[in-house]
Amino acid sequence: MLGSSRESLTALQNLVSAKRGESGFAQAGLELLNVTKLFASDKSLRVALADSGQPVDSREKLVRDIFGSKINSLTLDFVVAATRSRWSSADDLVEGIESLAAFIVFAIADANSELDRVENDIFSFGYAVEVNPELQMALTNPAFSSELKAGVVHDVLGGKFADGSAVLLEHTAANLRGRRVDVALNNLSDVAASLRNRIVAEIRVAISLTGEQETRLSNVLARIAGQQVSLNVVVDPSIVGGVSVRLGDDVIDGSVSTRLEQARRTLVG
Repeated sequence: MLGSSRESLTALQNLVSAKRGESGFAQAGLELLNVTKLFASDKSLRVALADSGQPVDSREKLVRDIFGSKINSLTLDFVVAATRSRWSSADDLVEGIESLAAFIVFAIADANSELDRVENDIFSFGYAVEVNPELQMALTNPAFSSELKAGVVHDVLGGKFADGSAVLLEHTAANLRGRRVDVALNNLSDVAASLRNRIVAEIRVAISLTGEQETRLSNVLARIAGQQVSLNVVVDPSIVGGVSVRLGDDVIDGSVSTRLEQARRTLVG
């Protein structure tokens, strides 16, 4: 999500932050996920609502005509604000509302002192998907219904994850919309980090880092990013040595395995 879409999402997150604690706030997160599913399933509708060539008042009227009293007033305010915003594409509108829903779920977790747990749950599930080819295939199999994919995630979680984690992971698995699983999960992590005004760095190392090493690395990356950084550390023996870092959209790869592969490619031409 770039340009006007990213600016719109930031403005909407600021609006949500200002509404924390208001009546219907928790319900708004769940209702926005359902709004996302409706917009994703109706191309003509999302195109009409994301069309900046149409008057904003017309787009707002369409939203109010569709939802009326079907969602709470706070949710309706958020949807209206989203459709009055400028998006680079109709798909960005859908992703924006979905990210807004996740932002609310994370805000509720933060209020309940569970945000760290929810972030760890999402990271842990992402790693489980990465190392389990059968789970990857189940979540990306086009022959499987959304309900079946959500059920697969429900079974994998086994009631051990926080409620907010379960809601977001089951929704994400059932609504990938052509995205890779890791991309969709990384988006969730980024939304959670934005709540704390941080950026997420995924660190891959051959052996576990000490607490001191994590602190030094976090400080270095914070200077590069210009803001606080949360580390998600993956121990991956296949990289042999060194470290591979994903910082936002950038990848800094100093792993031995990557250097060996680069050398091999040079030798074979």
